[in-house]
Formats: sequence, structure tokens, C-alpha cells
Amino acid sequence: MEYHIERLAPQPAAVIRARVAVDGIPAFLAGAYGDVIDVLAEQRMEVAGPPFARYAMSDRGFDVEAGFPTNESIVPTGRVEAGELPGGPALVVLHRFGYTDIEDEVRTAQEWLAANRWTATGAPWESYLDGPEVAEPRTLVYMPCRPA
Repeated sequence: MEYHIERLAPQPAAVIRARVAVDGIPAFLAGAYGDVIDVLAEQRMEVAGPPFARYAMSDRGFDVEAGFPTNESIVPTGRVEAGELPGGPALVVLHRFGYTDIEDEVRTAQEWLAANRWTATGAPWESYLDGPEVAEPRTLVYMPCRPA
């Protein structure tokens, strides 16, 4: 895998947040992305990048934030909220295998950060360049970081 550090600008986003069991993540993501797209269309806003998801483990499943980057903040509607992807340095990895392998990619990215004198500063997120119908979907994994 190729690893590199990018300096990101903060990015407004439209998101849905929920606590989800592992086996419920695909259905949650599909519904969340559809609802976010509907709200963006109602507010006459455009998507500014691929869909993304950010996960945090808890004792009852995953806290998931899923949505799309936008060019400006949305007006919260229903379960769709304004969010933001953080700015600053981030390790970026292009993952070219199945979605179930991404957890291993994150672990390897954390090892790369340590070996290269960087420290993770926040929750990583995944931007999905291809849909689940693609045999080997491409996913960008972003991990906010700072020099150690």
C-alpha cells in the first residue's frame, strides 16, 4: 500500500449519526446516504465528494457517522445534521480490496504513523470511491495526525 500525508482543509458535510450493530452497518449506510442525498436536493446543495463513514467502537456496537462532503453547511432536517471533516495533516491510504479488510488497513496505517514519527489525533474515516457492486472497491482511508 502507498501511504502519504496530505494537509486537508476543513470540509462541511451533511451526515447522519447512529449506534449500529456490526451486521446492520450496510443497511444503515444505504439508508443514510439516500436520506442525505434527499435533503441536499431539497436544499439545492451539491455533493462535494464521495460518500464517507467514520466509525467509533463502543460496547454496544459502532457509533457511525455517514454522509457526504458539501461546500457549505446544511440546515439540519430530520435525522440529517451538519457535520465537518477535520482539516490539518492526515495520513491517506488507497485501499483496493473488500470493505471487510479495511480494519486491517487502519491497524497497518497506525503502525506506519508510529514508524514514521507521526501520531493519530482523531478518528479515521473512509471515503468510498466505488459502490459495493464492484469486486474490489477502492476506498480512501484518512487518519488525522500530527508529528510525534
